[in-house]
Amino acid sequence: MEKSGDRTGRRGSDNMEIRVQTANMDVLECFASETRVKIIELLGRRPMNIRELAEALGISSAIVTKHVQKMEDAGIVRTESVSGTRGRRKVCHLDCDTITLKLKVPESPQIPGSNRYSVSIPIGQYSDYRVKPTCGLASETAIIGIVDDPRYFASPERTEAKHIWFAGGYVQYRIPNYLVGRQQVRELTISLEICSEAPEYNEHWPSDISFFLNGVALGTWTCPGDFGGRRGVYTPAWWNLGTQFGLLKTISVRREGTFLDGVRISDVTPADLGIVVGRDIVLRIENGESAVHAGGISLFGRKFGNYDQDIEVTVVYE
Repeated sequence: MEKSGDRTGRRGSDNMEIRVQTANMDVLECFASETRVKIIELLGRRPMNIRELAEALGISSAIVTKHVQKMEDAGIVRTESVSGTRGRRKVCHLDCDTITLKLKVPESPQIPGSNRYSVSIPIGQYSDYRVKPTCGLASETAIIGIVDDPRYFASPERTEAKHIWFAGGYVQYRIPNYLVGRQQVRELTISLEICSEAPEYNEHWPSDISFFLNGVALGTWTCPGDFGGRRGVYTPAWWNLGTQFGLLKTISVRREGTFLDGVRISDVTPADLGIVVGRDIVLRIENGESAVHAGGISLFGRKFGNYDQDIEVTVVYE
């Protein structure tokens, strides 16, 4: 699907991602009709021509044609004209497997005079690590190096990673610090897709995952498991090693304390982080040996998992 009205994907792709807004009413209205939903349900089983759809629904071919045209315009259905025993006929196919609705408006990028900036950090762009098997890295198209060999976490190809996993240890990232003069951080927010790491996968595999900024412990979250019961929305078709997706977690360090998905997890504020102009901010994500639940860590970036994003960081300053 061509990009239009904050809509991403491509015609004939597996996934379409759209923002819930009036500019995308052509897509949203396709689900406001019971008939159109039934057509999607039928086409989800196999391609059908207009006459077959009409017979299955008990309505005229003319009405079906109007519904199909609307869904074709929205990029949900595609049609092709093929030869039949009685001339040509229009065969309908679903044009995507998954549609993801995005409700929240993203943070605005930095502009001159603004009081915030945002950066996107690829998950393979870590600056330090210590990991133990099971472990590995995968790009959008292939495994990087050899599975369960921690040495490949030092490979130059690691920056291409869209999925990394390890049974214990940590990865560390450097967040650019664009503050100047006497500017001070008012709030720092980190969003990432993450879960536990079990051999193959185990959806009941708790892991105590701790987050640090500049060496200061923000708090610990116990992930319930390693998810692989169904394919991730963006997980590539070639991937067959179990884990499919994680959970989207948002950590916010504010003047009131530190929050995970809006729930307070510690008293740490930006003033406690020792952020100094001219020095990067260091993020560490860790499942340590002393953790009660030593269940490892899996991280997901763009083109992998359920969310098409890397580690997204927004810094609000004054």
